[in-house]
Amino acid sequence: MKIVYSWCTLLVFFNSLVAQTTSIEEANLVPNPSFEEYASTPIGWFYRGEHFSQVMRYWSSPTAASPDAFGQKVRVPDHWADKGFGDQFARTGESMVGVTVFGCDDGKPHCREYIQVQLLEPLVSQQEYYIEFWVTHLLRSLQTNNLGVYFSDEKINIRVDEPIYLMPDFHAPQVVKADNHKWTKVSGRFTAKSNADYILIGNFFPDSLTLQELPTADDPLRFAYYYIDDVLLKKVPPFLEVPLDPNDLSLVQLEEGRIFQLNNVFFDTDKADLLPRSYVELKKLLRIMQEHPDMTIEIRGHTDSQGNDSYNYYLSKKRAQAVVEFLNQQGISKERTHYIGFGSSRPIASNDTEKGRQLNRRVEFLILRIEN
Repeated sequence: MKIVYSWCTLLVFFNSLVAQTTSIEEANLVPNPSFEEYASTPIGWFYRGEHFSQVMRYWSSPTAASPDAFGQKVRVPDHWADKGFGDQFARTGESMVGVTVFGCDDGKPHCREYIQVQLLEPLVSQQEYYIEFWVTHLLRSLQTNNLGVYFSDEKINIRVDEPIYLMPDFHAPQVVKADNHKWTKVSGRFTAKSNADYILIGNFFPDSLTLQELPTADDPLRFAYYYIDDVLLKKVPPFLEVPLDPNDLSLVQLEEGRIFQLNNVFFDTDKADLLPRSYVELKKLLRIMQEHPDMTIEIRGHTDSQGNDSYNYYLSKKRAQAVVEFLNQQGISKERTHYIGFGSSRPIASNDTEKGRQLNRRVEFLILRIEN
């Protein structure tokens, strides 16, 4: 199956990014870049994409094929360890991931594996960026070119084990060699074509358009498998100015009884864990609370109609609670912050379409008290 996504040119609005210093602009835009953070303890091996997505914090598999996480708590099954899987140290820290990037024409199951993560901020259209990640291959693995990155406007979720054939924003045209457990850097520059939200890493070309070379090890395998560590994405000067969103929280008229939606607050699927991108928006709310020490608010969580009512109520309440806990941890007193979950009982759009359901999955705040 061929998946094609068109690029759109949109303006990105983040007031906290305007007139940033060089050090901030050059910050890594990839969360958990060295794969050291786990969302849950690895149990067993990674046979489906959902296994990887459940274990590795923030990262996920865009297809049913499963990347592999390697760390001290991961036990590689004997029949895979015999092929050399896991016989590699991370470049930094204790963890890394591994993906299959070649072997479809020889009938290998899971012949294309990818990893994806939401960026800490969207790309800025026409801004130049630098991308870098480190790789080494399974000793008996084939060596290939075309390791690259693709930036997507939305999260890709393909429920089958099939390759993703897209034109990457950057890829390695030459065969990437890394013998004897040595790590090598794959890096380059590109100009953003849109305000993409997600980065994907893997091989987006078919086997027929991918170069291959035999490894120096004996008894080579008929597929290519690379370990990945230390992903870096940052802006390259000059930095483009980012216009302010007319609906930005810093511009709203604060009035008692008004309800405001918190845009760009993200959670893991079916979880109440705030994703890193959420803190840009939450820090704006924090600033408002700090500038108005008399203000009391109620955080309101909402879901779409998928799932049963009791679970939706529970999830919406836990997500609202997560926002309140963030504010409390930043010094806002509990007396000024309340929370409630409405589940799917107060939709603002139809739940019959994905677009409508997305609008209904939201977090808002109601101003209970403020002295102007």
